[in-house]
Amino acid sequence: MDENALIRLSKKDDLDAFNKLVLIYQEGVFNLALRFMGDEMLAADIAQQSFISAFQNLRSFRGGNFRAWLFRITANNCYDELRRSKRRPTQSLTMIDKESGEEMEEPIWLADETPGPEDQFTNKELEAAIQHCISALPENFRMVLVLVEIQEVSYAEAARIAKTPIGTIRSRLARARQQIQECLQGFKELLPEKYRLKSRSTP
Repeated sequence: MDENALIRLSKKDDLDAFNKLVLIYQEGVFNLALRFMGDEMLAADIAQQSFISAFQNLRSFRGGNFRAWLFRITANNCYDELRRSKRRPTQSLTMIDKESGEEMEEPIWLADETPGPEDQFTNKELEAAIQHCISALPENFRMVLVLVEIQEVSYAEAARIAKTPIGTIRSRLARARQQIQECLQGFKELLPEKYRLKSRSTP
């Protein structure tokens, strides 16, 4: 059964049909909440609440991109949770001085390097460092980064989710990437060699 048929049945309070939609999108919704909030329990709660809200408000969905509509609900729930709890980015990892402002070849969070058993501990630390840097971003930058870089939505889709012009999405993403790159240099001992910014040599 295709997605549109599942949505039509769900609008008629067919829970089986809606549960199939949940299975399709639960990973994306959870990961969006997890990367934005940086807390697994909160992310699970937000994901659950997002699906409940989606089911309760499904009749307001007038067609179009269902994932974007669902991600918008999730994003709003993330912002609501931040407002309720007045959460602040944690500083659980020690920062060290940044070096040059040169850009890396590509964002570290896009790296595809399968770890061997001996690297698992280091990679867990690197994952924590990446999440630390994401959590330290301003909220609007963070949401755009998570949507585009991690959830791999298009600029147009991100603009619909964030209700923000595409030009602003591009600008926020560029600044978020720069801040992430700079932040990660505080954990350069965890970065693969090719992702470390090089110091400019002195004559």
